[in-house]
Amino acid sequence: MSADLGEVDPGELRVGDPGVEAAGHFRIYLGAAPGVGKTYAMLSEGQRRARRGADVVVGFVECHGRPLTEAQLDGLEVLPRRVVEHRGVKFEEMDLDAVLARHAQVTLIDELAHTNAPGAGRHAKRWEDVVEILDAGIDVITTVNIQHLESLADAVEQMTGARVRERVPDEVVRRANQIELVDSSPEQLRRRMLHGNVYPASKVPQALSHFFRTDNLTALRELALRFLADETEEELLAHLRRHRSTVLWETTERILVAVTTAPGTDVLLRRAARLASRVKGDLAAVHVQDDRRESAASNRSLHELKELSHALGARWHEVVDHDPARAITQMAIEQQITQIVIGSSQRSRWQELAGGGSVVRRVLREAGAVGIDVHVIARRHVPAAELVGEEDESLGAVTPESGAPSDPPTERQ
Repeated sequence: MSADLGEVDPGELRVGDPGVEAAGHFRIYLGAAPGVGKTYAMLSEGQRRARRGADVVVGFVECHGRPLTEAQLDGLEVLPRRVVEHRGVKFEEMDLDAVLARHAQVTLIDELAHTNAPGAGRHAKRWEDVVEILDAGIDVITTVNIQHLESLADAVEQMTGARVRERVPDEVVRRANQIELVDSSPEQLRRRMLHGNVYPASKVPQALSHFFRTDNLTALRELALRFLADETEEELLAHLRRHRSTVLWETTERILVAVTTAPGTDVLLRRAARLASRVKGDLAAVHVQDDRRESAASNRSLHELKELSHALGARWHEVVDHDPARAITQMAIEQQITQIVIGSSQRSRWQELAGGGSVVRRVLREAGAVGIDVHVIARRHVPAAELVGEEDESLGAVTPESGAPSDPPTERQ
């Protein structure tokens, strides 16, 4: 994908100009499966940087006999490998000490998830080597497949039936300044295999009928796209917070549910989770507490709501503010929320006027002014005895028994 620069000549753009950032200290080429072209892309980037005058070396690369990939090594300095013998078999591994001693500006290191042969160095995993190289102040460009991320490996095993032995902690991947997706449709990748561009001909039939089935490749591609979308979303929100943007960027649906310890709020949470599931949006919950200390019963209810929110996949936020309407709206603006879910008020008109107005009405007014939709959910009937001692009963919800509309239960993924 490329951005349209309009009338700007790309050749006139320079690092340091507004909107132009320097290359990342740690760059990852991410793929859905072997053979999509990660190593080729990494070497191509190394060639581009070398042509621009950067000091680039190849710490380790595995071309798997692919001529086009091997051609990308031309002109690049390749560091010698360390040869170790294990159980009578010789292995070639990256020489970590040689990389550190050479201390190039940029080092290209293939296969981040690789397990080093015993005796090859002080680390068992290549990602540990990369972390040490980064800590030494050396830029690293590397490659990894989506199935090797620790948080996704088990799901990949279940989907594909293939064991994922080599895994990389998510925190290492998320440390990257830049993650570049190297994408390929399942059909294109299978054609590349048939043409001999991925595996030797003898391995192709088994690969196509097992790991490289179309359904497997489609699922892996979706995992890669979703992971990158989540990373991009976090970058966007961080950028908007830094620049204090008040403009709503509807790149995806983000739901915020306002909760209190009033009875029925658990139903409100579940309704918000169903809404988020339907629109495939993120869900966050916010509890606004004033300066007064809450009762032990309220604390127990709050703990239960927090546990429920985590079970529903929601991010939990707690805010101390004597003005709940202002706190909810401000949270929504900061988090780029597109929809707020809030319980209807049970106060009389006189109580609202005496108390400075309904929280719900103010949220409707203030959120609406910045383009945020607000869903007001009817509150279930609560006996008067249950309302005694409540400090703010305005953010409740409705149960199916009350006669208000309800949704059929849905699982949130």
